[in-house]
This record gives sequence, structure tokens and C-alpha cells, in this order.
Amino acid sequence: MLRHSVIAILVLLIFPAFHAKDSYRRVPQTSFGAGEHFEYRVHYGIFNAADAVVDVSPQIHYVNGRPCFKVNIVGTTLGAFSWFAKVRDEWQSWMDTSAIVSQKFYRNIQENNYRKVETTVFNHATDDAVVTDENGTKKFDVPDHIQDAISGYFYLRTLDFTKLQPNDVVDVPTFLESSVYKLKVKYRGKDNVKTKFGKIKALKLTPIMPDNQLFKGENSIRIWVSDDANKVPIKVEVDLWVGSMVMEVRSFRGARNNFNWY
Repeated sequence: MLRHSVIAILVLLIFPAFHAKDSYRRVPQTSFGAGEHFEYRVHYGIFNAADAVVDVSPQIHYVNGRPCFKVNIVGTTLGAFSWFAKVRDEWQSWMDTSAIVSQKFYRNIQENNYRKVETTVFNHATDDAVVTDENGTKKFDVPDHIQDAISGYFYLRTLDFTKLQPNDVVDVPTFLESSVYKLKVKYRGKDNVKTKFGKIKALKLTPIMPDNQLFKGENSIRIWVSDDANKVPIKVEVDLWVGSMVMEVRSFRGARNNFNWY
């Protein structure tokens, strides 16, 4: 049973948004919008291991009376890789369009024989999360500015990286699996990345990983996001205890801004 598959954790990576009890704060951003669509290919050595699709609905949805971007992410293993790690995970986030904070989160996990279907609704006025799954409904206390696994990644895209120095760390409080995590991401500076579309200037990020049985060391995941107005992941490298994985963008449409390939 793959309780935490590599794809699920990549989704979690790949990435404060509000509060005053009676009002939402506004997070200005020009990095993404409705209709954005990116597709990625994951390689494990010589194998095409998986595909991942990140899709922002072209329609605005309403949750808790608030306008939201609906983001859908699907990760699916491919070919021979499915023989020993068959995965089809779907994650959805209804993310407040102006506060860039989660209003609702859904995940449907299918990893070998393991199944999990769960919905979380956030109440930011009372700082709680209501989780519903096959075992019923439970309420959990959460801190201000709480994010889900997807909205936290989009929030990172709103940051002004010109105000950060190499090795600065950004904290994003994230709620997943009935727990609050402090997702810590270290900014490593600037780099250049080669892609199928050409080279592109990028910002290098490394999520700080706790000790675990899957990833090899604290800096085992390296993410390159485009150093432009989009700030979208272009490439991800992952060092595992057994082998390594690389995720690269293979197609896209609906980006809010042009890319500067060269």
C-alpha cells in the first residue's frame, strides 16, 4: 500500500492568505487565472513513470459565498511503472480568487489497493476545518491563513522573489490528513533550465523535508519555477532512497503571461 505515493507528495509540493475574522485580506497577483492548463511527464530512470495534469477551470465557482478558482490535479502512473506502483490520484481545490486561500479541498486517492475519498471545508471565520470521509465527519482547529496542498502551491506563485535572498525560507501552514504542517520552502537563487521549448530563466526552490523513508535527505527535492510573471514549475528533481525521479513540463495552454524561452 502506498499511503504517500511519490506523485501525491509531488503534488503536495508542486507547493498566509487572509484574515481579520470579519474580512478577507487581498493578495494581488498576476501569475495565474482561470483556464490555465499544464501537463507534466515524470521519469524514473529510463521509465516514463507517470503523467500529472494541473488544470484551472475556466469558470469561477462559489464556495462559502466566495468566488473561487477550481483547480484539478490528476496524477497517473504509466506502462511498466504501474506493474509495481499503480496510482491514479485526483486532488481538487476551491481557492479564493482574491485571498488565495482554500475554501474547500477534495482528494480521491487510488494507490494499488489503497482507497481514500475525502472532502475538507474550511471556515476561516472560526478557524476550523470540517473533514468528511468514509468514517464520518470531524472538525479540526486550524491556524490563520491555512492552506490546502494545492492552494499553498498557488500562494507561493504570488510571492515577490526579488525581496528574498538565497537561503531565505518561506513558511506556508498547510492542512492535510487531519493535521497542520508547516510547509517550509527554501529559496536557492536563480538558475537556467533546458526544456523541450528551449531554455528559460528559473528560480530554484527546495522544500525542506523531514526525515522519512522515501526521500533521501533534507534537500532531496529541487523545484525550478519560471523566473517571470507566471512563476510556474518547469522542472522537479527528486532523490529517492532507491533511484531518482524527474518531472518536466511537456505541454501547456492558457498561461496568463508569455514565457521567455531562448
